[in-house]
Amino acid sequence: MHDVNSKYGYISIASSITQISPNDIAADIQTELFHHSLEHLTEDDILADIPIVFLVLTGGTEQKILGLWQKRREKFGNEPIFLLAHPGNNSLPAALEVLARIHQENVKGKIIYLDTNSNKDCWKDLDQLLKHYQVYYQFKRTRVGLIGSPSDWLVASQLDFNQLSVIWGAAIEQIELEELKTKIANVTDEEIEDVHYTFLKNASEIKEPKKKELKQVVKVYAALKKLVEEKNLQAVSVRCFDLVTDLNTTGCFALAKLNDDGITAGCEGDIVSTIGMIWANYLTNQTVWMANPAKVDEQNNSILLAHCTVPIGMTEKYKLRTHFESGLGVGIQGEFSKGKATVFRLGGKNMNKIWISNAEILQSTDEENLCRTQLLVKLHGSAKASDLLTEPLGNHLLLMRGTYSKEMLQWWEMFIN
Repeated sequence: MHDVNSKYGYISIASSITQISPNDIAADIQTELFHHSLEHLTEDDILADIPIVFLVLTGGTEQKILGLWQKRREKFGNEPIFLLAHPGNNSLPAALEVLARIHQENVKGKIIYLDTNSNKDCWKDLDQLLKHYQVYYQFKRTRVGLIGSPSDWLVASQLDFNQLSVIWGAAIEQIELEELKTKIANVTDEEIEDVHYTFLKNASEIKEPKKKELKQVVKVYAALKKLVEEKNLQAVSVRCFDLVTDLNTTGCFALAKLNDDGITAGCEGDIVSTIGMIWANYLTNQTVWMANPAKVDEQNNSILLAHCTVPIGMTEKYKLRTHFESGLGVGIQGEFSKGKATVFRLGGKNMNKIWISNAEILQSTDEENLCRTQLLVKLHGSAKASDLLTEPLGNHLLLMRGTYSKEMLQWWEMFIN
């Protein structure tokens, strides 16, 4: 029986007619697998709810591997299969035959060939594979709270949540906005004292918002945090404009602070972008900013992004402003330092399309006719700013620090595309 605390497991498969003990075949590899956090499982553990790879010890194992894979498929669906092969005992030919058959079933898979003589990076390749596989499993354990319905203008971002769960694994829990409003009304001044003090103290300037508005947006955060904890959510997306129209307050700080707390929080009930934020965070451990592409410069291949919220941890400094469109509540005007970034967008009816580019953060801007946080980025790579004008996937883009487009596309090709 496998250890319930294990992150990954492997099952070693050897032919019944081999003259060598399975423990002695590729013994150095089996020892190394332990050092890479892989628990040695038995065939009885095939339905363990953790990422499992197959170590192909010998030839003549094709039918056995396929039988085990089929059992797992009946429970977990068409998750990819990963085979570890080594240079001896006809391991590689068996792995090739199995993967060819799996591909005939329209299921993804990959062979990691563990031979440091021909591939000195084979163990790094395995580590990345395990990391990517773990992200896939994290999604299967992810519950996203949709508080209110998606904003009315998100006409290209409406999803079949059952289909979303099949493709991405995440479950969507729909929560009435009234439940959040009730919690906001019940938050006391004492509950928010520390967060409120820090939020104001660290701001470089408080421009338009009044004391009452500054307290109210922190109460929105406290209420939303309670909702997340009570319902055991890993992420939320909020129909935040209804807070403006119904309560004369904003969710901009609440969503920013939740993201800084490590709880992915998306705006406007945009589940498509929220799933993208979760994915990027799981894969890269970076905080993600959701923004609108406010301007496109085709000649310089640059985009000006803007939104009234931004995770404060992503900024060098921030001012407290009102919300741009309404002039109410509190919006955050954050300034970014220069550096490398990744900009991307998921889309398509079944969330099976992606637009992604590495980028360079050029400067923060301060235009009064745009949302408060504004950032000019220059794109690098095959994706172009002009793509947004010809084949857009929606109105929000996502940005994080660091260049991750290659790794993200590798994950995408294996688990989604």
